[in-house]
Amino acid sequence: MSGDASSSGAPRFWKPGTAGPGLTKISEERTTSSDQSGIGNASVAYNPHRNLSIEQQRQKLPVFQYRNHILYLAEKYQTVVIIGETGCGKSTQIPQYLLEAGWGNEGHVIGVTQPRRVAAVTVATRIAEERGAILGDEVGYLIRFDNCCDEERTKIKFMTDGMMIREIMKDPLLQKYSIILLDEAHERALNTDIILGLLRKIQKKRKDLKLIVASATLDAEEMRNFFNTNETDDPEKDTAAILTVEGREYPVDVHYALDPVPNYIKASVETVMKIHFNERPGDIIVFLTGMNEVDDVVSQLISEARKLKKDSMKMRVLPMHGSLPAAEQMKVFERTSKYTRKIVVATNIAETSITIPGITYIVDTGFVKLKAYNPKSGIESLVIIPVSQASANQRAGRAGRVRAGKAYRLYTEEEFDKLPVSTAPEMQRSDLAPVILQLKALGIANVLRFHFMSPPPAQNMVRGLELLYALGAIDDAGNLTSPLGLQMVEFPLSPSFSKMLLSSGEFGCTEEALIVCAMTQIQNVFVTPSDRKMAAEKERRKFSVMEGDHLSLVNVYKSFIKYGQNSRWCHEHCLNYKGLNRAVEISNQLGRLLTKFKVKLVSCKGKTFLLHTVLP
Repeated sequence: MSGDASSSGAPRFWKPGTAGPGLTKISEERTTSSDQSGIGNASVAYNPHRNLSIEQQRQKLPVFQYRNHILYLAEKYQTVVIIGETGCGKSTQIPQYLLEAGWGNEGHVIGVTQPRRVAAVTVATRIAEERGAILGDEVGYLIRFDNCCDEERTKIKFMTDGMMIREIMKDPLLQKYSIILLDEAHERALNTDIILGLLRKIQKKRKDLKLIVASATLDAEEMRNFFNTNETDDPEKDTAAILTVEGREYPVDVHYALDPVPNYIKASVETVMKIHFNERPGDIIVFLTGMNEVDDVVSQLISEARKLKKDSMKMRVLPMHGSLPAAEQMKVFERTSKYTRKIVVATNIAETSITIPGITYIVDTGFVKLKAYNPKSGIESLVIIPVSQASANQRAGRAGRVRAGKAYRLYTEEEFDKLPVSTAPEMQRSDLAPVILQLKALGIANVLRFHFMSPPPAQNMVRGLELLYALGAIDDAGNLTSPLGLQMVEFPLSPSFSKMLLSSGEFGCTEEALIVCAMTQIQNVFVTPSDRKMAAEKERRKFSVMEGDHLSLVNVYKSFIKYGQNSRWCHEHCLNYKGLNRAVEISNQLGRLLTKFKVKLVSCKGKTFLLHTVLP
């Protein structure tokens, strides 16, 4: 590609408030916006305080000046809602302030929840570094199938929302916790909403349990009213308070596409190359909807990078999505050399929670993949929909975390104005059978009267109860059955899969049922290298059988074990080596649970109709 990418038909952008939409090159836009944005030569260094000690760096964060306010409010009120602008340091600093103030003394633990596994691990790692501690000692994390905590020594415990619910199941009043920090609450994930309702109930029994709800964008009044038990007009008796922390937000110039783009995958690649050729140093992040799109754009950008002249700035292209192994996810946090531009191609996993250093430019496609549930068919599916305005602003804010930047939106300003203000909470668009099962296990008999912050649709609730009744998990009175219902709760799986595992012993196909459950927990069994697409399809057919996808997955798993879990064999057959290793771990853990419930571990030995009998 030549040095000027603007002639390739790439999207044209304009910045609202400038002389009008007529610019054709990003280089021309730069004259109107970069000089005002304060990027200058500082764009090479992503941390202006990197030469200071860790303690001095902590004191430079905006949240530091609110330290005493946060500790005072945590002492005075049961619930504190903290609206912390992006980049203020709330995720890493507030847990440390609480620990330094003594909330982790006398055997108590400070619990911190995150909606995503990668955020729980990265923030815990950062805090351990700042404190000079070993991860898993004073600071630890607990995510599904990975416990990096010490029961005696861990004082700050990071968890995913799902693991927090498991903690409540083990200890309904959370006796060992002195304070809970619910981070990134604005995402309103399914488990976040369940925790909000549960903590509201627990606080009525435990007046000494404190809660801090931290978020970047949240309706603070709604959250405060949800937790405030003061029924009088006397503000002195309020049990919840709001604190707004101003962030160190740098200016971000937003540029909209002049015309709608017909293909956002192609447009995102062209926009990245346009930025690379015409803009100053600074890393780029591209927001896409899913793993396949990420892999497609990564391969296209790598092809473009190979065409670059030897003396031009290099490109380091990195994917970022939830199904990547942890080690590969961590690569996006590594610093690059002065003459290399890092390009992160991500799903909405990078929209909140994590700060990737050095990001200056955002390419926002304007779409997101979200879970949607149809109560009539009982089918849950992932659908690609336009983002909300709040999400679009979150994405743009990624460029303003550590320096001034620019956001390029691949849609027009008129389309942005038509977007919904915020994303519908997951509670209102999900299958509620797992939620109802969890609530029943926690002793909440009447789930219809449970205090949901955003009540789910009635038909979703009815459908969930019908499914649990059909599976035998609840009886005519709506109570958990014993032993089946109580055992189903123990599995970190959907109720249908839990029932399948517990029934598989009677049908003599436990091993195969375990394999199906484990293999469906990993997102991408087959990989499709960009240079071997035809070969990957042929390899996939080698494992496929007429009886269906579940048995195809059993074939893959058994072949993987037969060939000694060999990485080279996986590469030859276009299989996800790390994913399959994870499936083996999951299968072993679920097998131990079945042994605990005295279910015989037997194989159907080719009698596939037995497995078909128990499949949901």
